[in-house]
Amino acid sequence: MDFHRLVHEIDSEISRLQQARALLTGEPTKGVPGRPKAAATHKAATTGSKSAKRKRRLSPEGRKRIADAMRKRWAERKKQQGSK
Repeated sequence: MDFHRLVHEIDSEISRLQQARALLTGEPTKGVPGRPKAAATHKAATTGSKSAKRKRRLSPEGRKRIADAMRKRWAERKKQQGSK
């Protein structure tokens, strides 16, 4: 059997199974498998579930460490470009 044909058959089987699962669970069907759309993730975040992601914030000390590290990298890169 041709490799591309085999991959196509597997993809079509996956699509068929996803549609069957959506019918059984009552979820809307989607056209392409992959990462969920922003609306789906937003819905999960607003329902108050434990898996909702919180916005991460940097402390002033963490921000200073990152800024110092970037300045060091930029200085090294500038030094290397000057020596070429």
